[in-house]
Amino acid sequence: MKNLVNGRFMDSSNNKVIDVINPADNEKIDDVPDTTVQDVEECVRLAKNAQKKWNNIPLHKRGEILYKFSDLVEENKEELAMLLSRETGKPIKEARAEISNVKMFVAAYVERAKHLYGIVIPQGNEPGQENTIQYTIRQPLGVVATIIPFNFPSDLFCQKVPSALIMGNSVIVKPSTSNPLTLGRFCQLMKEAGVVDGAINCLFGRGEVVGDALSKSNLVDLVSLTGSTQVGIDTMRNCATNLTHTTLELGGNDAFIVTRNADLDLAADEIVWGRLYNTGQVCCASKRFLVDRAVVNEFTSKVIDRISKLRVSNPQDEKADIGCLISESAAKKVESQVRQTIMQGAKIVYGGRRAGAFFEPTVLVDVNKDCDVMIDMEIFGPVIPICAFDSLDEAVEIANKSKFGLCGAVFSCDIKEAMDVASRLECGGAVINGASFYRSAEMPFGGWKYSGIGNEGISTTLQEMSHIKTIVLKNVLK
Repeated sequence: MKNLVNGRFMDSSNNKVIDVINPADNEKIDDVPDTTVQDVEECVRLAKNAQKKWNNIPLHKRGEILYKFSDLVEENKEELAMLLSRETGKPIKEARAEISNVKMFVAAYVERAKHLYGIVIPQGNEPGQENTIQYTIRQPLGVVATIIPFNFPSDLFCQKVPSALIMGNSVIVKPSTSNPLTLGRFCQLMKEAGVVDGAINCLFGRGEVVGDALSKSNLVDLVSLTGSTQVGIDTMRNCATNLTHTTLELGGNDAFIVTRNADLDLAADEIVWGRLYNTGQVCCASKRFLVDRAVVNEFTSKVIDRISKLRVSNPQDEKADIGCLISESAAKKVESQVRQTIMQGAKIVYGGRRAGAFFEPTVLVDVNKDCDVMIDMEIFGPVIPICAFDSLDEAVEIANKSKFGLCGAVFSCDIKEAMDVASRLECGGAVINGASFYRSAEMPFGGWKYSGIGNEGISTTLQEMSHIKTIVLKNVLK
C-alpha cells in the first residue's frame, strides 16, 4: 500500500518500506512506505493549498461526500473487518463491530455540523452596546494532522477525520506503523467518495519521523493525537514552537472500585468487557481493581469463573473471545510487568503464560497498594491486578494517587455511596456500576492530569476542529 498525497498514491522519496506483519502468525500482509521528513513537508504544503478548495464546497455537499464514504465502507465492511483483524490481532467479531460504527459516526458528525449554531449577543446588554449586534460563526482551522494508534484505528479515525473534514479542514492521517492498512483503505475510499485531492492524505511511516515532522510544521494548524503520555508530551513540546493547537488523548490506569455493597456478579461480568476487550489494549480499560477486603475473595472467585470460559484463539476464529496483542514485543512487555508485580509481592491465581504475541487473561491477587501497577504502571494487556482496601477513603486515595486520570469506575448498590466516590475520583469520566471502558460516541471524552488535554466526542469535537469568530455590526441600529 502507498501513501496518499494530494490525490496520488506514492512511495516514499527514499523508496524504503516497512513490513506489516500479522501478529498471530508472523506472516507478512503487505508493506507501506517508510515516509521521510521531506515527504511530510511536501504533503503538508499540498494539504494547505487544498484546504481552501475543500472549504469552498458547501457544508451540505461535504456531508453528502462523507455519506458516500460511509456507504463505501458498508459495501466493503467484511473485507475491511478481516484486514483489521489480521493486522491487529483483534478478534474478528470485535473487528466487525468496529467497522460497523463508521456509518453512525459519519452521520452524527455531519448532522451535528449542520446544527452547530452560533450565538447572538443581544444589543444593549451592556452600556454603550445599545446599537450594536454581535454574533458568532465557526471557521476551519486549516490543516489537521491526525495521529492514530493501533488499538481502535477505525473508531478513532471516525472521531477525528469526518469531524475535521465536515468543518472544512484538510486532513493528514498518520496511522500506527503496526497496523496501518485499514486506515489506508479508508483514505482510498474517502478519495473515491469525492473528497477533494489534498483534503484527505495518508502518510505511513514511523512516529518518530512522520509524527515528529507533522507536530513541528508551521503549516499544520491542529495535531489531534491519541497515544501514549510520553508521545503526547513530546508532541505538545513540538507544537508549542508554532502555537499549534493540540488535542491529546493519552494513557490511563483506571481504577475499578468494588465496595462491600456492590453487586459482585455484575462487577465480575463487567470485567470481561471492561478489561479484556481487545485483549486488554484499551486506554480507558479498567486496570486497577480495588476491592473491599470483606468481599475480595468472593469477587476473585467470580472473576476467575468468568474468564475461564473465554476462548483464546486465532483472531480470525469466529469463536475467538480473546486474540493476541499487537506484537510479540508488546506481549513480552506485559509478561515483564506481571513478573515485576509478582516480585513486589503479588501472586498469580489464574493465567500468566505467554505464547508469541498471545498472553493469557491473568488474575493477580495480594497486590499491595504501593506496587507500581497500583500507581503509574499501565499494563496494556489482559491482566487483572486485585488490591484489597479497608475503607472507601482508602480506595479513593489509592485511585487518585496515580498521575493518570482518564476514567474510573465504582460498583455499589447504595447510590449515595456510589455518587460520593464518583464525585471524588480525579478523572475525566466516572462510571457507576459499569467498567471504566465506557465511551459513547456523543460524550466529551478526555482525561485529567497526564491522561490528556481537550475532549473528543460528537458533542465537543467540532469545536476543537474549528475557530470561533465574532462578527460585530457596530452601531448598525439607530
